[in-house]
Amino acid sequence: MIFPDTGSQLNFPQHEAVIRIGCFLVLFTVIAIAELLAPRRPLTVKKSLRWFGNLSVHLVNGILPRLLFPILPVGMAVLWAQKGWGLLNIAPLPEAVAIILGILALDLVIYAQHVLFHRVRFFWRLHRMHHTDLDLDLTSALRFHPLEIVVSLLIKIAVVALLGPPAVAVFIFEILLNGMAMFNHGNFRIPERPDSLLRRIVVTPDMHRVHHSILPRELNRNFGFNLSWWDRLFGTYQAEPAAGHEGMTIGLTGFLDVRYARFWKMILNPFEKG
Repeated sequence: MIFPDTGSQLNFPQHEAVIRIGCFLVLFTVIAIAELLAPRRPLTVKKSLRWFGNLSVHLVNGILPRLLFPILPVGMAVLWAQKGWGLLNIAPLPEAVAIILGILALDLVIYAQHVLFHRVRFFWRLHRMHHTDLDLDLTSALRFHPLEIVVSLLIKIAVVALLGPPAVAVFIFEILLNGMAMFNHGNFRIPERPDSLLRRIVVTPDMHRVHHSILPRELNRNFGFNLSWWDRLFGTYQAEPAAGHEGMTIGLTGFLDVRYARFWKMILNPFEKG
């Protein structure tokens, strides 16, 4: 059995890597096809250049945490369940409730982390590489600096240690985060009516694209990756870019040269002036 039943999460899950890779490949393929069939915006940079750089960074980010960390968030959730540690283990809840609370808490933390990475200069220097992509498509969701990935993992590990959510919740959240990031960075068109309905709950591509505007007032809006609720609740929601989705400029002032799509320029980005 892939997922554990109630009380069996201590053996969770033997096929974690296979499930992660399988979900990634299926979602990547589906979104890539959608981008080909119904593109939202014309691309401005050669696709092969961007994809090689973005996917190369993603490969590094897949390997580095396993070299640096003796335990990752899912493994920590399993260990904390064994020890009975964490707020959700101190006062046991029905498993379904604990899973939902764990997913919601992690999503709120990722929203807060994203806001922090825009507001604190040290973290912004790590995060800004993500915003130097001159086009937006599903590979933009994979374009995060390795140092940002390390900091993000430390934050998630700390949250898992504090809350002690079920390992299933952490596992589902990480698959959702990866899949939804590719979805809301996707360069495909969703008709206006379905988009307005979807974004009442989740972050859609049109909603997240505002966040990649070159304009600072739009760059600092729409921080969510999964649920759109946090932006609405904390006043960081903006429905549309001022110039419209076809007219807006994607990218970051000072980093509009195509050379920033190259792998080594991305890796060195935190150490560039700007």
